[in-house]
Formats: sequence, C-alpha cells, structure tokens
Amino acid sequence: MSEPIEREIHLGATNPLGLDGIEFIEYATSRPQAVGQALETMGFHPVARHRSREVLLYRQGTMNVVINAHANPSRGSVQPREVPVIAAVAFRVKDAAMAYAHALDRGAWAVPAHVEVMELNIPAIHGVGGSRIYLVDRYREFSIWDVDFVPIPGADRQPPALAGLHWFGLVQYINFDRMADWCEFYRELFGFAELPDDERFGIMPDGKILASPCRTFFLQLVEPPPGLDEVESEEMLQRIGLGAPDVPTAVAALQQRGVEFIESEHVRSGVRGALTKPLSGLTFELVHDARAAS
Repeated sequence: MSEPIEREIHLGATNPLGLDGIEFIEYATSRPQAVGQALETMGFHPVARHRSREVLLYRQGTMNVVINAHANPSRGSVQPREVPVIAAVAFRVKDAAMAYAHALDRGAWAVPAHVEVMELNIPAIHGVGGSRIYLVDRYREFSIWDVDFVPIPGADRQPPALAGLHWFGLVQYINFDRMADWCEFYRELFGFAELPDDERFGIMPDGKILASPCRTFFLQLVEPPPGLDEVESEEMLQRIGLGAPDVPTAVAALQQRGVEFIESEHVRSGVRGALTKPLSGLTFELVHDARAAS
C-alpha cells in the first residue's frame, strides 16, 4: 500500500458505480452540542447549518462530518439518541442517477426520499443497522453543501486538516456468520475487493479488510469475539478510521487538544496507529497511511 492513491476513476467491472471516495459521514444524536464539542477537539470546525433541519456540518481538510439531531420519520432509519451513532455515509460517484440505478439492479434496497422545499434529492440505499449509503456526484466546484446548507458567519469554510488527517475508512461490526454476506454486499453493489488476511493496517487487526474500487478508503468488517451472546451482538458502523502520514505526530497534536488515547496491554499507540478513548460517545482510530507520506 505504498503506492500513491489512484486518481483515475474508471467505470467498468472493477468500479461499477464510479466511486471516488467519501463525501461525508453522518452522526445521529440527541446531544448535538456535546458531539460537536468532541469533533472540535478532534480538529473539526463547524462551517455550515442546514436550511430547515437541526443539522450541522463540520469540516477539516477534505473531511466532512454531519451532526444530525433532526428526528427522521422514515421507518427503520437511525433516530437521534443520546449515544451518537453513525447514521449514514455518502460515497462520491461519477453519476448519482446511474450509480443508484445500478445498485438497485444488483439488489440494493432503496430509501424513500423525503425532500422538502429547497432541498436536493440525494439518492440513498439501505446500509447496515438502519444506516444509509448516499450517492453524491456534486462534490467539486458546485457541491451539495451549496444548496442545502447556509455558511456560518465568519467561519473558515476550508479549515486545514490537523497533522494531515484524512479519511482512511470505516469499521463495521457484523453479526455471527455474516462475513460472507457483507463481503458479497459491498463487492456486488460497489466493487469492493477483499484484501489478503496478512495485509493489515493500524493496531486493530481483527476482521476482514475490503478496499474500495477507487482505492481511496477501506472497510473493516469485524465479527463478535468468541463467547459473546448472539443477543448482545449488534450490526452497525462502529467508528471512523483517520489516515495520518505520521501517527505519533498526529497523536501528539491531538493530545495537546485534550484527546486521550487507549494505552493497555492489547491496544497501544505507535507508528502503525492509535485508538482514542471515547469523546462524548465517539471513538476514532488513527491509521498510518503510507500513501499520504509518499
């Protein structure tokens, strides 16, 4: 993984939806102020508010994080609750309509649109645990944020990333005997590819790693540990992975901002990665990304 990130996005069997990275990740919570403070501690800045809903956009570098405290009437969707949960991820695609049609043709479940006045209709399909996977093709000069959101007065709309942090991927918890099903889901709909079991990143090596077809981010699927009662197991997007060209430098910068990291017999910060202690219910994993350093 020392090669530079591939910049050319080719449609076809290897990248059927024209994936081009992550546009945003959304948390649902009934405590938006506390979660927003946690994001600011991690280096994110509030940059815009939704025109009609209790939704706030935070940003650093190329990363967008949405905090959603607006109750959603859609049946089965993730509702705001005290402990924040990753309710959605938006994939950048070349053509959202085409990608949406392809996903449905391959068996994806559509999310019914509930668009209000002056809002964009962003196609979405159902993901794990009631989450949504949005398909966004407006992310360059003209973006979804220019329509649905109003800038916060005086805020820097393009705050720099702390210590070069950027999206590395997502960790998804899955249930017993569901690894093959989820691998097929991401492979068939999006073109993700399973990496060899000996190819691992960071300091949390469990599970199966899937590489996006655009090679800009990864998914890590983690099964419950042996002996865990199946009733206690929940399928969900559990945490965000942040890439860093130099993990110790990023850890030091975050520690200066008050972020604490787990240091135990089994989990310890190092050059390969680090894991934060929960911040208002949020946990972030730092992963050394050799691509960013090359």
